[in-house]
Amino acid sequence: MLMIRFQRIGRTNDPAFRIVLLEKTRAAKTGSITEQLGTYNPRSKALTLDADKVKYWISKGAQPTGSIRNLLITKGIIEGKKVNVLPKKTPIKKDEPAQTASPAAPASSAAEVVEAPTEAEVAEEAITAEEIVGETPAE
Repeated sequence: MLMIRFQRIGRTNDPAFRIVLLEKTRAAKTGSITEQLGTYNPRSKALTLDADKVKYWISKGAQPTGSIRNLLITKGIIEGKKVNVLPKKTPIKKDEPAQTASPAAPASSAAEVVEAPTEAEVAEEAITAEEIVGETPAE
């Protein structure tokens, strides 16, 4: 399967990319590209692209990566919805950090939590205890 991908070129801390067509299983660094379709500089947002070749290869079954797809949609070369290429962020709940620090501690503290009886429950228990003592055969 053919992929339309970025191939990083440029110096350290100064990235620039070629937009290339290559086999999916090959690394973009190997230099064994099928065809160079354009270039992209993320700092200056400069894009040089052969739109006809991109449309041709997509019609032949080449798959653009998520970043390339979003770039092509932004420039109006292809139509469709953009793809979220960044990992999904999950919000950290306030209770989770305590559980991740010591997973056994919350389980033991949860088992030790005992609700205090209300005054009405204490009074009922006292009455039933007196009645039981009164009913014993020792009298």
